[in-house]
Amino acid sequence: MNTIAKPGPSEKSPGQLGLPAASALVIGSVIGTGVFGIPSALAMFGPISLVAFVLVTIGALALAIVFGWLAQRIPGSGGPYLYARDAFGDFAGFLTGWSYWVTAWVGNAAIVVALTGYVEVFINKDHNIGWSIVIATVGLWIPVLINVVGIRTLGAAQAIFTLLKIVPLVFIAIVGLFFLKGANFGAFNSSGTSGWSAIAGAGAIALFAYLGIETASVAAGRVRNPEKNVRRATIWGTVVCAVIYVLGTLVVFGTVNNQALRLSIAPFSDAANAIFGGTVGGQLIAAAAIISGLGALVGWTFIVGEMPYAAAKDGMFPRIFAGERRGLPIFGILSSTILATLLTVLAYTSFANVFTTVLLLTVFTAVIPYMLSAGAQVFWLLSHRRETSWAHFAKDVTIASVALAFTFWALAGSGAQAAYYGVFCFLLGVPLYIWLRVSTPHDGEKPPLGPVADSATIAQPLTTSPPSTLEIGVFP
Repeated sequence: MNTIAKPGPSEKSPGQLGLPAASALVIGSVIGTGVFGIPSALAMFGPISLVAFVLVTIGALALAIVFGWLAQRIPGSGGPYLYARDAFGDFAGFLTGWSYWVTAWVGNAAIVVALTGYVEVFINKDHNIGWSIVIATVGLWIPVLINVVGIRTLGAAQAIFTLLKIVPLVFIAIVGLFFLKGANFGAFNSSGTSGWSAIAGAGAIALFAYLGIETASVAAGRVRNPEKNVRRATIWGTVVCAVIYVLGTLVVFGTVNNQALRLSIAPFSDAANAIFGGTVGGQLIAAAAIISGLGALVGWTFIVGEMPYAAAKDGMFPRIFAGERRGLPIFGILSSTILATLLTVLAYTSFANVFTTVLLLTVFTAVIPYMLSAGAQVFWLLSHRRETSWAHFAKDVTIASVALAFTFWALAGSGAQAAYYGVFCFLLGVPLYIWLRVSTPHDGEKPPLGPVADSATIAQPLTTSPPSTLEIGVFP
């Protein structure tokens, strides 16, 4: 078995992310426009959705820890695709990569729909569908230009976007706690269903808020000292997002009347107006939401090309996705943005509840990569039991099992409509895989797995394929 040479802690590469930039990638990808739009989607369930948010937060933290362990064990870009393929074989790896790719570009459509709602605080206030589509389309393609033109400063741009979005959210989340009114919350469970059904439905929506916790592992091949920095960026990024999400949603619920919140397209702006009076506060929050959405789209536009790029280098995606221009997987970026644009147009013209419908479709396709990643961690722990102590084994299996159970729960709560579209998109990958196997035969053999390591002691990582690290000036 061959080991991967690791750079020393002080060794730097101009083409890689450091810990601050990797953390900004996670926070910037997770905190997009979801936090600004989700309170409205959760309002139909009532305050019981806050219980769902806490449960989802626990599951998201378990997943973040699992991704940190997996990134230490298997280096290189690809994240969930890489982990599923190494544990369960080519077909599982392909399906994971395919599902994640669908998640990424569908998620971009959901982000830009919420971003459009905040842009319309300033223009197109009557929400004309034609102009909404124009605004959303521009919002999708500006990040493409930033990626192509400003690639060498993308890491710094993400850090700036992250700072600009966090400050107003933290301010509202803290100050708003002093303006909560019990009457605004409404009935604890206003969904008209059982408590468990309400929690499951709200949990599926809340999960969208945490999509992106794995982005540091997806880009691990471009992270400096990934064995340590990917884990740190993933866990701490998730913790920061969790605090902002739970407090922020609580404040919106307590400052905006439930009936008004259900109809709101800019709930945090409404909360700011309720706290400070007038419209200036709401406009400032709307501006922050626009900046946040663009920052998230910049990161996700990079990631949406990175996942198929890593898979294509292994023959698990069409070779055209492995092509580069200016050091970027340009075909993956362009094709994904075109698909996101088409879905956005379809959503505005065909779906009554645009944001929630697109959001739930994203959640369904995201759960598959999360599920197989958590399953890969459980598999490694059980198959290498003798290589770790009982204490660490019990702790690691518990955390991985919580993450795995969480994904099943999220899958069950995504709803029939989202499941229908999600399964359809997921299974569309099967014919593609058949074509890939026929056109690029594989011998079906996999190198043996490297030694497992527990959360206390991580062994020298082994890999089944070279990491997709490119020595280019991507990040400062």
